[in-house]
Amino acid sequence: MNSQTLRELRYNKNITLTDLASNLPIQKKRLRVLERELEEPTEDELLIFSKFYNVDLQLIKINWKKDSKVIGEGYVTAQSKEFQVFEPIDNFEIENRVPVLDLFCGIGGLSYGFEQTDNFITVAGLDLLEDRIRTFQLNHPHAYGFLFDIRKFSPSIIDSHLKHKPKIIVGGAPCQGFSSIRPFRTLSVDDQRNNLFHHFAEYVDYFAPEWFVFENVVGLLTHKKGKTLQILLKEFSSLGYKVSFKVLNSAYYGTPQLRERLIIVGNRNGIEFNFPKATHYFDDFNSMAGNRNVHIVKPDKLNGCKPGVTVFDAINDLSPIESGDSSKKYINEPQNKYQEYLRKDSVGLNNHDATKHTEKIMEIIRQSGYNIESVKHLVTSGFSSCYSRLEPGRPSVTLTVNFVNPSSNKCIHPTQNRALSPREGARIQGFPDKFKFYGSRTQIVKQIGNAVPPILSNVIAKELFNYY
Repeated sequence: MNSQTLRELRYNKNITLTDLASNLPIQKKRLRVLERELEEPTEDELLIFSKFYNVDLQLIKINWKKDSKVIGEGYVTAQSKEFQVFEPIDNFEIENRVPVLDLFCGIGGLSYGFEQTDNFITVAGLDLLEDRIRTFQLNHPHAYGFLFDIRKFSPSIIDSHLKHKPKIIVGGAPCQGFSSIRPFRTLSVDDQRNNLFHHFAEYVDYFAPEWFVFENVVGLLTHKKGKTLQILLKEFSSLGYKVSFKVLNSAYYGTPQLRERLIIVGNRNGIEFNFPKATHYFDDFNSMAGNRNVHIVKPDKLNGCKPGVTVFDAINDLSPIESGDSSKKYINEPQNKYQEYLRKDSVGLNNHDATKHTEKIMEIIRQSGYNIESVKHLVTSGFSSCYSRLEPGRPSVTLTVNFVNPSSNKCIHPTQNRALSPREGARIQGFPDKFKFYGSRTQIVKQIGNAVPPILSNVIAKELFNYY
Protein backbone atom coordinates (compact mmCIF):
# COMPACT_ATOMS: atom_id res chain seq x y z
CA MET A 1 0.00 0.00 0.00
CA ASN A 2 1.29 3.49 -0.88
CA SER A 3 1.58 6.18 1.78
CA GLN A 4 -1.19 8.80 1.88
CA THR A 5 -1.50 12.32 3.19
CA LEU A 6 -3.92 13.15 5.99
CA ARG A 7 -6.26 14.81 3.51
CA GLU A 8 -6.18 11.81 1.18
CA LEU A 9 -6.97 9.49 4.10
CA ARG A 10 -10.01 11.59 5.00
CA TYR A 11 -11.18 11.76 1.38
CA ASN A 12 -10.88 8.00 1.05
CA LYS A 13 -13.00 7.59 4.15
CA ASN A 14 -15.53 9.95 2.58
CA ILE A 15 -16.09 12.17 5.63
CA THR A 16 -16.05 15.92 6.09
CA LEU A 17 -13.62 17.83 8.26
CA THR A 18 -16.48 18.61 10.64
CA ASP A 19 -17.35 14.92 10.97
CA LEU A 20 -13.71 14.08 11.55
CA ALA A 21 -13.44 16.63 14.35
CA SER A 22 -16.51 15.14 16.03
CA ASN A 23 -14.86 11.70 16.03
CA LEU A 24 -11.39 12.70 17.21
CA PRO A 25 -9.99 14.52 20.26
CA ILE A 26 -8.54 17.15 17.90
CA GLN A 27 -10.23 20.47 17.14
CA LYS A 28 -11.39 21.25 13.61
CA LYS A 29 -9.07 24.28 13.40
CA ARG A 30 -6.09 22.09 14.28
CA LEU A 31 -7.15 19.40 11.78
CA ARG A 32 -7.28 21.98 9.02
CA VAL A 33 -3.74 23.15 9.84
CA LEU A 34 -2.44 19.57 9.83
CA GLU A 35 -4.16 18.66 6.55
CA ARG A 36 -2.66 21.73 4.88
CA GLU A 37 0.72 20.69 6.32
CA LEU A 38 1.30 24.10 7.84
CA GLU A 39 2.50 22.42 11.04
CA GLU A 40 3.94 19.01 11.83
CA PRO A 41 1.67 16.61 13.73
CA THR A 42 2.79 15.40 17.14
CA GLU A 43 3.46 11.74 17.87
CA ASP A 44 0.18 11.55 19.82
CA GLU A 45 -1.74 13.03 16.89
CA LEU A 46 -0.15 10.57 14.48
CA LEU A 47 -1.22 7.70 16.72
CA ILE A 48 -4.79 9.04 16.76
CA PHE A 49 -4.85 9.21 12.96
CA SER A 50 -3.29 5.76 12.64
CA LYS A 51 -5.98 4.18 14.82
CA PHE A 52 -8.87 6.07 13.27
CA TYR A 53 -7.91 5.35 9.67
CA ASN A 54 -6.62 1.86 10.50
CA VAL A 55 -3.29 2.38 8.75
CA ASP A 56 0.28 1.86 9.84
CA LEU A 57 2.07 5.00 11.04
CA GLN A 58 4.64 4.56 8.28
CA LEU A 59 1.91 4.88 5.66
CA ILE A 60 0.88 8.37 6.75
CA LYS A 61 2.66 10.72 4.39
CA ILE A 62 3.91 13.97 5.94
CA ASN A 63 5.51 16.52 3.59
CA TRP A 64 5.82 19.28 6.20
CA LYS A 65 9.08 21.22 6.35
CA LYS A 66 9.65 24.14 8.67
CA ASP A 67 9.22 27.62 7.11
CA SER A 68 8.68 26.24 3.61
CA LYS A 69 4.92 26.05 3.27
CA VAL A 70 2.25 28.48 2.25
CA ILE A 71 -1.39 28.15 1.38
CA GLY A 72 -1.91 27.91 -2.35
CA GLU A 73 -5.03 27.32 -4.41
CA GLY A 74 -6.20 24.22 -2.62
CA TYR A 75 -2.71 22.84 -2.02
CA VAL A 76 0.47 23.55 -0.11
CA THR A 77 3.77 24.11 -1.83
CA ALA A 78 7.16 25.77 -1.53
CA GLN A 79 7.33 29.56 -1.32
CA SER A 80 10.09 31.82 -2.56
CA LYS A 81 11.43 33.80 0.36
CA GLU A 82 12.72 36.71 -1.69
CA PHE A 83 11.47 39.27 -4.15
CA GLN A 84 12.74 38.29 -7.59
CA VAL A 85 12.39 39.82 -11.03
CA PHE A 86 12.88 37.65 -14.09
CA GLU A 87 13.72 39.68 -17.18
CA PRO A 88 11.89 38.87 -20.44
CA ILE A 89 13.46 35.94 -22.27
CA ASP A 90 12.94 37.55 -25.70
CA ASN A 91 12.77 41.14 -26.81
CA PHE A 92 9.45 42.01 -28.37
CA GLU A 93 8.10 45.33 -29.56
CA ILE A 94 4.57 46.01 -28.42
CA GLU A 95 3.61 47.43 -31.84
CA ASN A 96 -0.17 47.91 -31.91
CA ARG A 97 -1.02 45.41 -29.21
CA VAL A 98 -2.79 46.26 -25.96
CA PRO A 99 -0.54 45.66 -22.91
CA VAL A 100 -1.85 43.25 -20.24
CA LEU A 101 -0.75 42.63 -16.65
CA ASP A 102 -1.55 39.19 -15.22
CA LEU A 103 -1.87 39.06 -11.40
CA PHE A 104 -1.87 35.75 -9.53
CA CYS A 105 -0.89 34.52 -12.96
CA GLY A 106 -0.08 30.89 -12.22
CA ILE A 107 1.05 29.52 -15.57
CA GLY A 108 -0.73 32.33 -17.40
CA GLY A 109 -3.78 30.61 -18.86
CA LEU A 110 -5.82 33.81 -18.61
CA SER A 111 -3.31 36.04 -20.39
CA TYR A 112 -2.33 33.26 -22.83
CA GLY A 113 -5.87 33.28 -24.17
CA PHE A 114 -5.68 37.06 -24.59
CA GLU A 115 -2.45 36.79 -26.56
CA GLN A 116 -3.83 34.18 -28.94
CA THR A 117 -6.04 36.89 -30.43
CA ASP A 118 -2.85 38.70 -31.62
CA ASN A 119 -4.39 41.93 -30.32
CA PHE A 120 -2.93 41.82 -26.80
CA ILE A 121 0.55 41.41 -25.33
CA THR A 122 1.35 40.39 -21.76
CA VAL A 123 3.94 42.73 -20.25
CA ALA A 124 4.24 41.00 -16.87
CA GLY A 125 2.97 38.24 -14.64
CA LEU A 126 3.06 38.08 -10.85
CA ASP A 127 2.85 34.96 -8.71
CA LEU A 128 4.04 33.59 -5.37
CA LEU A 129 5.45 30.32 -6.72
CA GLU A 130 8.63 30.04 -8.76
CA ASP A 131 7.65 27.03 -10.87
CA ARG A 132 4.50 28.91 -11.94
CA ILE A 133 6.50 31.97 -12.97
CA ARG A 134 8.98 29.79 -14.84
CA THR A 135 6.17 28.10 -16.77
CA PHE A 136 4.52 31.49 -17.34
CA GLN A 137 7.69 32.89 -18.90
CA LEU A 138 8.32 29.84 -21.08
CA ASN A 139 5.01 30.65 -22.78
CA HIS A 140 5.14 34.45 -22.39
CA PRO A 141 8.83 34.96 -23.23
CA HIS A 142 8.38 38.69 -23.83
CA ALA A 143 6.94 39.32 -20.33
CA TYR A 144 8.55 40.14 -17.01
CA GLY A 145 8.07 37.57 -14.30
CA PHE A 146 7.64 38.93 -10.78
CA LEU A 147 8.08 36.39 -8.01
CA PHE A 148 6.86 37.70 -4.68
CA ASP A 149 4.03 37.84 -2.17
CA ILE A 150 1.66 40.52 -3.46
CA ARG A 151 0.77 41.41 0.13
CA LYS A 152 4.30 42.59 0.88
CA PHE A 153 5.17 44.87 -2.04
CA SER A 154 3.67 47.99 -3.58
CA PRO A 155 2.46 48.12 -7.21
CA SER A 156 5.14 50.76 -7.77
CA ILE A 157 7.74 47.95 -7.71
CA ILE A 158 6.27 46.50 -10.91
CA ASP A 159 5.65 49.95 -12.36
CA SER A 160 9.34 50.84 -12.06
CA HIS A 161 10.29 47.95 -14.36
CA LEU A 162 7.68 48.25 -17.09
CA LYS A 163 8.22 50.14 -20.32
CA HIS A 164 4.51 49.94 -21.12
CA LYS A 165 1.80 50.56 -18.57
CA PRO A 166 -0.94 47.91 -18.63
CA LYS A 167 -4.22 48.95 -20.21
CA ILE A 168 -5.82 45.73 -19.02
CA ILE A 169 -5.30 43.90 -15.72
CA VAL A 170 -6.42 40.28 -15.47
CA GLY A 171 -6.24 37.81 -12.64
CA GLY A 172 -7.94 35.41 -10.32
CA ALA A 173 -7.08 35.99 -6.69
CA PRO A 174 -7.29 32.82 -4.58
CA CYS A 175 -10.43 33.11 -2.50
CA GLN A 176 -8.94 32.69 0.99
CA GLY A 177 -10.05 35.55 3.17
CA PHE A 178 -13.32 36.46 1.48
CA SER A 179 -15.10 35.84 4.77
CA SER A 180 -13.47 38.95 6.21
CA ILE A 181 -13.58 41.17 3.14
CA ARG A 182 -13.81 44.92 3.66
CA PRO A 183 -12.75 48.03 1.69
CA PHE A 184 -9.00 47.81 1.12
CA ARG A 185 -8.42 51.50 1.87
CA THR A 186 -9.31 50.87 5.54
CA LEU A 187 -6.44 48.42 5.97
CA SER A 188 -2.70 48.82 6.22
CA VAL A 189 -0.38 46.72 4.06
CA ASP A 190 0.53 44.62 7.10
CA ASP A 191 -3.03 44.18 8.38
CA GLN A 192 -3.59 40.44 8.78
CA ARG A 193 -7.32 40.87 8.08
CA ASN A 194 -6.48 41.84 4.54
CA ASN A 195 -6.97 39.35 1.73
CA LEU A 196 -5.82 38.84 -1.80
CA PHE A 197 -8.81 40.44 -3.49
CA HIS A 198 -7.87 43.73 -1.84
CA HIS A 199 -4.50 43.64 -3.53
CA PHE A 200 -6.04 43.02 -6.94
CA ALA A 201 -8.18 46.11 -6.30
CA GLU A 202 -5.09 48.01 -5.16
CA TYR A 203 -3.35 47.31 -8.48
CA VAL A 204 -6.44 48.38 -10.41
CA ASP A 205 -6.53 51.58 -8.36
CA TYR A 206 -2.81 52.26 -8.92
CA PHE A 207 -2.56 51.55 -12.67
CA ALA A 208 -6.10 52.69 -13.56
CA PRO A 209 -6.31 50.36 -16.60
CA GLU A 210 -9.03 50.78 -19.20
CA TRP A 211 -10.35 47.31 -18.37
CA PHE A 212 -9.92 44.61 -15.77
CA VAL A 213 -11.00 40.95 -15.87
CA PHE A 214 -11.33 39.23 -12.49
CA GLU A 215 -12.14 35.51 -12.43
CA ASN A 216 -13.02 33.34 -9.48
CA VAL A 217 -15.07 30.45 -8.15
CA VAL A 218 -18.81 30.25 -8.82
CA GLY A 219 -19.35 29.94 -5.08
CA LEU A 220 -18.82 33.69 -4.77
CA LEU A 221 -22.36 34.16 -6.11
CA THR A 222 -23.82 32.68 -2.95
CA HIS A 223 -21.06 33.23 -0.40
CA LYS A 224 -22.63 34.86 2.67
CA LYS A 225 -25.92 34.95 0.75
CA GLY A 226 -24.36 37.07 -1.99
CA LYS A 227 -23.01 39.72 0.36
CA THR A 228 -19.36 39.03 -0.49
CA LEU A 229 -19.95 39.47 -4.22
CA GLN A 230 -21.84 42.70 -3.64
CA ILE A 231 -18.93 44.07 -1.61
CA LEU A 232 -16.52 43.17 -4.44
CA LEU A 233 -18.70 44.87 -7.02
CA LYS A 234 -19.10 47.93 -4.81
CA GLU A 235 -15.34 48.10 -4.31
CA PHE A 236 -14.67 48.07 -8.05
CA SER A 237 -17.41 50.65 -8.60
CA SER A 238 -15.84 52.92 -5.98
CA LEU A 239 -12.67 52.91 -8.09
CA GLY A 240 -14.64 54.37 -10.99
CA TYR A 241 -15.42 51.23 -12.99
CA LYS A 242 -18.60 50.11 -14.70
CA VAL A 243 -18.84 46.47 -13.62
CA SER A 244 -20.54 43.44 -15.21
CA PHE A 245 -20.42 39.79 -14.19
CA LYS A 246 -21.53 36.39 -15.46
CA VAL A 247 -20.94 32.69 -14.88
CA LEU A 248 -19.23 31.19 -17.93
CA ASN A 249 -18.79 27.47 -18.62
CA SER A 250 -15.70 26.66 -20.66
CA ALA A 251 -17.52 23.77 -22.39
CA TYR A 252 -19.93 26.28 -23.94
CA TYR A 253 -17.01 27.90 -25.76
CA GLY A 254 -15.30 24.85 -27.23
CA THR A 255 -13.24 23.49 -24.33
CA PRO A 256 -13.77 19.75 -23.67
CA GLN A 257 -14.39 20.38 -19.98
CA LEU A 258 -17.39 21.44 -17.93
CA ARG A 259 -15.54 24.05 -15.92
CA GLU A 260 -17.46 27.06 -14.58
CA ARG A 261 -15.95 30.37 -13.51
CA LEU A 262 -17.38 33.63 -12.28
CA ILE A 263 -16.08 36.41 -14.51
CA ILE A 264 -16.20 40.08 -13.44
CA VAL A 265 -15.30 42.68 -16.07
CA GLY A 266 -14.85 46.38 -15.38
CA ASN A 267 -14.40 49.42 -17.63
CA ARG A 268 -13.08 52.82 -16.53
CA ASN A 269 -15.02 54.75 -19.18
CA GLY A 270 -18.52 53.66 -18.20
CA ILE A 271 -18.85 50.92 -20.84
CA GLU A 272 -20.90 47.88 -19.86
CA PHE A 273 -19.29 44.70 -21.16
CA ASN A 274 -21.47 42.35 -23.19
CA PHE A 275 -20.39 38.81 -22.44
CA PRO A 276 -19.78 36.53 -25.44
CA LYS A 277 -22.62 34.24 -26.44
CA ALA A 278 -22.09 30.51 -26.08
CA THR A 279 -20.81 28.81 -29.23
CA HIS A 280 -21.26 25.18 -28.13
CA TYR A 281 -23.97 23.34 -26.28
CA PHE A 282 -24.12 20.37 -23.98
CA ASP A 283 -27.24 18.92 -22.40
CA ASP A 284 -27.67 17.41 -18.96
CA PHE A 285 -25.42 19.68 -16.89
CA ASN A 286 -26.34 21.06 -13.49
CA SER A 287 -24.66 24.38 -12.89
CA MET A 288 -23.12 25.05 -9.49
CA ALA A 289 -24.90 28.41 -9.67
CA GLY A 290 -28.31 26.77 -10.09
CA ASN A 291 -29.67 26.27 -13.59
CA ARG A 292 -32.27 29.01 -13.20
CA ASN A 293 -29.71 31.63 -12.24
CA VAL A 294 -30.03 34.68 -14.51
CA HIS A 295 -26.28 35.28 -14.33
CA ILE A 296 -25.36 32.12 -16.26
CA VAL A 297 -24.52 32.40 -19.95
CA LYS A 298 -26.40 29.48 -21.50
CA PRO A 299 -26.16 27.97 -24.98
CA ASP A 300 -28.92 28.08 -27.55
CA LYS A 301 -28.52 24.90 -29.57
CA LEU A 302 -31.33 25.94 -31.91
CA ASN A 303 -29.49 29.11 -32.89
CA GLY A 304 -26.17 28.10 -34.39
CA CYS A 305 -24.43 26.45 -31.42
CA LYS A 306 -22.25 23.43 -32.14
CA PRO A 307 -22.18 20.23 -30.09
CA GLY A 308 -19.70 20.42 -27.21
CA VAL A 309 -16.14 19.18 -27.72
CA THR A 310 -15.72 15.77 -26.06
CA VAL A 311 -12.94 14.01 -24.20
CA PHE A 312 -12.18 11.81 -27.21
CA ASP A 313 -12.19 14.87 -29.47
CA ALA A 314 -9.34 16.12 -27.29
CA ILE A 315 -7.16 13.06 -26.72
CA ASN A 316 -7.90 10.10 -29.02
CA ASP A 317 -5.03 10.92 -31.39
CA LEU A 318 -2.41 10.44 -28.66
CA SER A 319 -0.33 7.28 -28.37
CA PRO A 320 -1.85 4.57 -26.16
CA ILE A 321 0.30 4.08 -23.06
CA GLU A 322 0.05 1.78 -20.06
CA SER A 323 0.49 2.47 -16.36
CA GLY A 324 4.00 3.83 -15.76
CA ASP A 325 4.78 4.27 -19.47
CA SER A 326 5.25 7.37 -21.62
CA SER A 327 5.38 8.43 -25.26
CA LYS A 328 7.04 11.33 -27.05
CA LYS A 329 5.72 10.59 -30.54
CA TYR A 330 2.47 11.06 -32.39
CA ILE A 331 1.35 7.89 -34.14
CA ASN A 332 -1.84 9.25 -35.70
CA GLU A 333 -2.80 12.29 -37.71
CA PRO A 334 -5.17 14.82 -36.10
CA GLN A 335 -8.72 13.45 -36.14
CA ASN A 336 -10.61 16.76 -35.95
CA LYS A 337 -10.30 20.55 -35.91
CA TYR A 338 -9.68 20.67 -32.18
CA GLN A 339 -6.71 18.30 -32.46
CA GLU A 340 -5.37 20.31 -35.40
CA TYR A 341 -5.46 23.38 -33.18
CA LEU A 342 -3.73 21.55 -30.32
CA ARG A 343 -0.93 20.25 -32.55
CA LYS A 344 -0.27 23.43 -34.52
CA ASP A 345 3.41 24.47 -34.31
CA SER A 346 4.22 21.62 -31.92
CA VAL A 347 7.68 20.10 -32.41
CA GLY A 348 6.90 16.96 -30.43
CA LEU A 349 4.84 15.39 -27.71
CA ASN A 350 5.77 16.14 -24.09
CA ASN A 351 4.31 15.28 -20.68
CA HIS A 352 2.43 12.26 -22.04
CA ASP A 353 3.42 9.92 -19.22
CA ALA A 354 1.14 7.77 -17.10
CA THR A 355 1.21 7.34 -13.34
CA LYS A 356 2.61 4.01 -12.19
CA HIS A 357 -0.32 2.43 -10.36
CA THR A 358 -0.10 -0.29 -7.74
CA GLU A 359 -1.62 -3.68 -8.51
CA LYS A 360 -4.49 -2.95 -6.13
CA ILE A 361 -5.28 0.30 -7.96
CA MET A 362 -4.95 -1.50 -11.30
CA GLU A 363 -7.58 -4.00 -10.19
CA ILE A 364 -9.90 -1.10 -9.40
CA ILE A 365 -9.14 0.64 -12.70
CA ARG A 366 -9.81 -2.48 -14.78
CA GLN A 367 -13.31 -2.78 -13.29
CA SER A 368 -14.07 0.93 -13.16
CA GLY A 369 -17.07 2.50 -14.84
CA TYR A 370 -18.51 6.01 -15.06
CA ASN A 371 -19.07 6.26 -11.31
CA ILE A 372 -17.85 4.59 -8.15
CA GLU A 373 -20.69 2.03 -8.14
CA SER A 374 -18.72 -0.26 -10.46
CA VAL A 375 -15.97 -0.69 -7.88
CA LYS A 376 -17.84 -0.33 -4.60
CA HIS A 377 -16.83 -3.87 -3.72
CA LEU A 378 -13.15 -2.92 -4.10
CA VAL A 379 -12.99 0.39 -2.22
CA THR A 380 -13.98 1.25 1.31
CA SER A 381 -14.94 4.87 0.70
CA GLY A 382 -14.91 7.71 -1.81
CA PHE A 383 -17.13 10.26 -3.49
CA SER A 384 -19.46 9.18 -6.29
CA SER A 385 -17.06 10.40 -8.98
CA CYS A 386 -13.91 8.84 -7.51
CA TYR A 387 -12.31 5.84 -9.22
CA SER A 388 -14.35 6.61 -12.34
CA ARG A 389 -13.70 6.74 -16.06
CA LEU A 390 -14.22 9.80 -18.16
CA GLU A 391 -16.94 9.30 -20.74
CA PRO A 392 -15.51 9.53 -24.26
CA GLY A 393 -18.54 11.21 -25.86
CA ARG A 394 -18.94 13.99 -23.28
CA PRO A 395 -16.85 16.92 -22.09
CA SER A 396 -14.79 16.13 -19.02
CA VAL A 397 -15.85 17.06 -15.53
CA THR A 398 -13.78 19.80 -13.91
CA LEU A 399 -10.19 18.65 -13.55
CA THR A 400 -8.67 18.79 -10.08
CA VAL A 401 -5.04 19.32 -9.05
CA ASN A 402 -4.73 15.54 -8.64
CA PHE A 403 -6.11 14.25 -11.93
CA VAL A 404 -3.29 11.72 -12.44
CA ASN A 405 -4.56 9.64 -9.51
CA PRO A 406 -7.74 7.52 -9.86
CA SER A 407 -9.00 8.47 -6.39
CA SER A 408 -9.46 12.00 -7.66
CA ASN A 409 -12.52 13.34 -9.44
CA LYS A 410 -13.37 11.16 -12.51
CA CYS A 411 -9.98 11.03 -14.21
CA ILE A 412 -9.48 7.45 -15.45
CA HIS A 413 -8.90 7.25 -19.21
CA PRO A 414 -12.09 6.31 -21.13
CA THR A 415 -10.63 3.11 -22.60
CA GLN A 416 -7.09 2.61 -21.28
CA ASN A 417 -6.38 1.23 -17.82
CA ARG A 418 -4.72 4.25 -16.22
CA ALA A 419 -5.40 7.78 -15.07
CA LEU A 420 -4.93 10.71 -17.43
CA SER A 421 -1.43 11.84 -18.35
CA PRO A 422 -0.44 15.48 -17.68
CA ARG A 423 -0.59 16.22 -21.42
CA GLU A 424 -4.10 14.79 -21.68
CA GLY A 425 -5.08 17.01 -18.77
CA ALA A 426 -3.53 20.00 -20.51
CA ARG A 427 -5.48 19.23 -23.68
CA ILE A 428 -8.74 18.95 -21.73
CA GLN A 429 -7.91 22.36 -20.25
CA GLY A 430 -7.36 23.70 -23.78
CA PHE A 431 -3.58 24.14 -23.74
CA PRO A 432 -1.93 23.34 -27.08
CA ASP A 433 0.87 20.78 -27.27
CA LYS A 434 3.46 23.54 -27.81
CA PHE A 435 2.72 24.87 -24.32
CA LYS A 436 5.74 24.12 -22.12
CA PHE A 437 5.76 23.29 -18.43
CA TYR A 438 8.48 23.82 -15.83
CA GLY A 439 8.89 21.91 -12.58
CA SER A 440 8.35 18.46 -11.15
CA ARG A 441 5.60 16.23 -12.50
CA THR A 442 3.61 16.74 -9.29
CA GLN A 443 3.76 20.50 -9.62
CA ILE A 444 3.00 20.43 -13.36
CA VAL A 445 -0.20 18.50 -12.62
CA LYS A 446 -1.18 21.13 -10.07
CA GLN A 447 -0.32 23.91 -12.54
CA ILE A 448 -2.66 22.36 -15.09
CA GLY A 449 -5.47 21.62 -12.65
CA ASN A 450 -5.50 25.18 -11.31
CA ALA A 451 -5.28 26.98 -14.65
CA VAL A 452 -7.87 29.08 -16.43
CA PRO A 453 -8.75 27.42 -19.77
CA PRO A 454 -7.15 29.74 -22.38
CA ILE A 455 -9.96 29.06 -24.86
CA LEU A 456 -12.39 30.63 -22.39
CA SER A 457 -10.20 33.69 -21.85
CA ASN A 458 -9.67 33.92 -25.60
CA VAL A 459 -13.38 34.45 -26.31
CA ILE A 460 -13.53 37.05 -23.53
CA ALA A 461 -10.54 38.83 -25.08
CA LYS A 462 -12.07 38.80 -28.56
CA GLU A 463 -15.28 40.33 -27.25
CA LEU A 464 -13.37 42.91 -25.24
CA PHE A 465 -11.29 43.97 -28.25
CA ASN A 466 -14.48 44.93 -30.04
CA TYR A 467 -14.52 48.00 -27.81
CA TYR A 468 -11.16 49.24 -29.15
